[in-house]
Amino acid sequence: MILLLGGNGYVGRALQRALERRGWSFVVLSRATADYTRLDLLLRILKEEKPEFLINAAGYTGKPNVDACERERAETLLGNVVLPRTISHACAITQTPWGHVSSGCIYNGAIVGGRVRSDLTDPDVQRLIATEPGALIGFSESDRPNFGFRDARSSFYSGTKALAEEVLADDPRVYSWRLRIPFNELDNPRNYLTKLQTYAKVYNNVNSLSHLDDFADACLELHAQRAPFGCYNVINPGYVTTRQVVRMIQELRPASRQFLFWENDQAFYREAAQTPRSNCILSTDKMASMGVSLRPVEDALSDALTNWKPSS
Repeated sequence: MILLLGGNGYVGRALQRALERRGWSFVVLSRATADYTRLDLLLRILKEEKPEFLINAAGYTGKPNVDACERERAETLLGNVVLPRTISHACAITQTPWGHVSSGCIYNGAIVGGRVRSDLTDPDVQRLIATEPGALIGFSESDRPNFGFRDARSSFYSGTKALAEEVLADDPRVYSWRLRIPFNELDNPRNYLTKLQTYAKVYNNVNSLSHLDDFADACLELHAQRAPFGCYNVINPGYVTTRQVVRMIQELRPASRQFLFWENDQAFYREAAQTPRSNCILSTDKMASMGVSLRPVEDALSDALTNWKPSS
């Protein structure tokens, strides 16, 4: 049996669907029935239920976006740092292996010509994207995060996600699955494609993305294959610019509205965003070396838009 924390959230529901597709036995633990943020209660549950594996999909992302985490710092720290540490303690005592939903937002930029380029909107980088896209290399799991509390410019949310990975670095029985800008065909305020289709203006940058259901399947597959514990970038291979995604929306959903773009970073941060955003490319080489691979990001985007299901 698998114990799933945060199973009723956006990512947690995708993990539920993936578990159901595999026919795996699981129990969703809700804070409404058992406050798993308390070490004593979580320990009791683990000792009584004896799950073979625990999944933590709980955390604090802020609503409607990460700007809220700047105001709600205590809740963000508790959900994104203290809770994973509590789970780690409980799982260490009971010898329970587990998986933690982390984030790729702890990086910013990409590796170009052997060095990190943080500004992917730079004209030189944009020319490379148009003429030599392979020149941009994604961060690997062994690269130090560059968008957290140890860096000069990051969001509070990204800082807590990076700190959580530091806290879990010595845990020998945990997977840290890095999710990056989730999307699928289901209209949802958390869905990247929903956001693009509802924003008054769109911010153009360059990013790796995760199809939400591909992500959930890959996380379970890493566990099924008993891949070595540690961090994994669980994203669809490749990267896209926001303008590329918008063109796909216009081609595959021709009834969609006209799109306006922010003129530049300065205008976006002056009028729309309260905290810096992570824009980055991640490598999938480690996950692929374990025999686990997702479909290319453009294929996943095309499938999601072709089979788009608006909310009722």
